[in-house]
Amino acid sequence: MKRWLWLPLLCSACMVGPNYQKPDTPMSVSYKELQGWTIAQPQDAADRGDWWSVYRDPALDELERQVDVSNQTIKQFEAQYRNAVALVQEAQANLFPVVGLNGNVTRSSGFSGSGTSSSGAVSGTSTGSFTGRGAGTPRTQYSVQGSVTWDLDVWGRVRRQVESQVAGAQLSAADVANARLSAQATLATDYFNLRAEDSLQTLLQQTVAYYQRALAIVQNQHAAGTVSAADVVTAQAQLEGARAQLVGVGVQRSLFEHAIAVLTGHPPADLTVPVGALASGVPVMPPGLPSTLLQRRPDIAAAERQMQEENALIGVQIAAFYPDISLSTLGAFIGSPLSQLFTVANRTWSLGAAASETLFNGGARTSAVAAARATYDQSVANYRQVVLTALQQVEDQLSSLRILEQQKHAEDVAVAAAQRAVDVIFNQYRAGTVAYTSVITEQQTLLADQQAQLAVQQSRLVASVTLIEALGGGWGTGQLPQRKDLPNALDVLKP
Repeated sequence: MKRWLWLPLLCSACMVGPNYQKPDTPMSVSYKELQGWTIAQPQDAADRGDWWSVYRDPALDELERQVDVSNQTIKQFEAQYRNAVALVQEAQANLFPVVGLNGNVTRSSGFSGSGTSSSGAVSGTSTGSFTGRGAGTPRTQYSVQGSVTWDLDVWGRVRRQVESQVAGAQLSAADVANARLSAQATLATDYFNLRAEDSLQTLLQQTVAYYQRALAIVQNQHAAGTVSAADVVTAQAQLEGARAQLVGVGVQRSLFEHAIAVLTGHPPADLTVPVGALASGVPVMPPGLPSTLLQRRPDIAAAERQMQEENALIGVQIAAFYPDISLSTLGAFIGSPLSQLFTVANRTWSLGAAASETLFNGGARTSAVAAARATYDQSVANYRQVVLTALQQVEDQLSSLRILEQQKHAEDVAVAAAQRAVDVIFNQYRAGTVAYTSVITEQQTLLADQQAQLAVQQSRLVASVTLIEALGGGWGTGQLPQRKDLPNALDVLKP
């Protein structure tokens, strides 16, 4: 090869446009809500792959595993990721020459006088006209032609496109992880809400049974003539009100069960979650340092990958200012007969280089670069906002867990006191020293405190799930596919 032919290859090491550098982000040194709060049940040693295992609930484990298999939202994002991988491979193909092969057979005859030749292709079509007299001998000509065209990526336009598509594929992979985490966290939240309804149902069943016993005592006293019929009516009304609340519990439970079915990829009619109690323990993941969120959250990783995707597109637009340089070569064998086609005498070839440049387009290229830079700036602002939102979500859940833990202790004391008050006042009523309205008041206070106690525990578990989600659920940027891994599109998506 001539020395001058190496020049485009040496120039191909150049890439115009800015090289990507991650911008600074607003980041605090530590979480404000951790000050003065010691996590009661830290779960730092828990398996970060199946983050829901910290709740030690076999039913939840079984449901969560179905999310990754059958959830249709995750399937949608997986398909988008496969599309992004295909775009990477398509962009990489532009780095290589285009090789073509063409074969042709022509049957023709010549005519004497002032005439023209008529020829026909293999398909049988023919065109031509002639004047004069006499025809020459028909002749068949064969040709085989190969061509190679290579658009040299001297200025890095194609490589910037590949860089952009690789970042886009990584962004899509992070979107898959984020969709998976969101579906898992939503299912866990719905599951604990369902269990709260189960526990409320149990509480109301116990309350109804207690009210029935109280009604029986009041009826016996009324039969003995020690209390009025008003006490019987009041006790009956209280019992029926509790029964009405018990019936209403099924409405919300059904909604949560239907939501869980859809999250696991089942029609609501095909899934039934057996009744169970709400968990008493509330595990809390240590949040670590705020800076670790940059590696732990898939939505932050997606926003960061979008920045590199847009940054590379700036280089693509800048490359349009430079000439487009390409090489082409052509080799062919033309002759007859077919048995002697591939001989030196029938060989022909050509080699050429071409360069093209737009001299004036009314500022379109300058505007395209400005637009690309503006889009990149937009992605930077979006990245910083995602980071700020992530920090807020962690702080929100830390404060919720801290305050709810304090409220839980207060509710425990209130329930215990209300239970003692009911026992005392009911004994006083049976002794005839207080009216039944006093019993009703204390019983209503006890039920309200018990419901509040249950609601606090429900909120604590939901906040625990939300905190784990805000911390990334054990995901890490090391799980993003690298460029060499992108052809194995589905393998790199496994959690």
